Amino acid sequence: MSLDRELYKGQTPAWCPGCGNFSILETLKEALSELQIRPHQVTLVSGIGQAGKLPHYMRCNTFNGLHGRTLPVATGIKLANHEMLVIAVAGDGDCYGEGGNHLIHAIRRNINVKLFVHNNQIYGLTKGQSSPTSLQGMVSKTQPFGSLSEPLNPLAMAVALDCSFVARGYAADREYLKYLMKEAINHRGFALLDILQPCVTFNKINTYQWYAERIYRLDDSYNNTDRKLAFETALQWGDRIPTGIIFRNNKAVFEEKIPVLKERPLKNNFNPPEDLQTLLKEFY
Repeated sequence: MSLDRELYKGQTPAWCPGCGNFSILETLKEALSELQIRPHQVTLVSGIGQAGKLPHYMRCNTFNGLHGRTLPVATGIKLANHEMLVIAVAGDGDCYGEGGNHLIHAIRRNINVKLFVHNNQIYGLTKGQSSPTSLQGMVSKTQPFGSLSEPLNPLAMAVALDCSFVARGYAADREYLKYLMKEAINHRGFALLDILQPCVTFNKINTYQWYAERIYRLDDSYNNTDRKLAFETALQWGDRIPTGIIFRNNKAVFEEKIPVLKERPLKNNFNPPEDLQTLLKEFY
């Protein structure tokens, strides 16, 4: 039995009409409601960008931090209370650009955080600069002669780093995206879900039509535990773009390796000294 989706309703979104972020927002509400996760049981952490606005439009615990610094905050929250579901929300510029170093080490630690990246292959909030995932040659306001760099492949990088859960969804394929979100949430360990999301205002290349001609779902015969196959699949881009769980590897999460966190959350280990209790009483 699902919870009422209205439980998660926050502020009114201020995205452009037609933005893929709307689908991601509503799909996340559906996933949480079907998993019967109540608003007080989940914390959404974000940085800066159009994707970073999503926690404002949800009713739950939220933390809106600095550009590219989503994962350090999410890691701290998870370590303080590993009973809490922590979902980090980021854009491709926020996560793969400014936050790239943090992504690498979150994967390496295998902290039990879920990372949902809104990948529209452009900087939307700052009005259309090319991002780390923009196609080579894309003309933007900051690169009028086209992007000179090859695009980053975040999924191939994650598989190479032995990330415990690597998946790709598509904002317009909501039912499948909901399945991937639920699988990521239920997975024990760090989960990267890259969500391809058209930007109808600034990205005139990777449109809904462009994706419709290329996106396909991995079928049941695909072995997502085969790392070599996963790497080859993650490298597919162009005429065919796979969506689904690219790679899954069950291994110990970071919290299980820390003796003080094994039995109970860090928040339960805090016993304030008497002088601190006296100080806190002044604020009651």
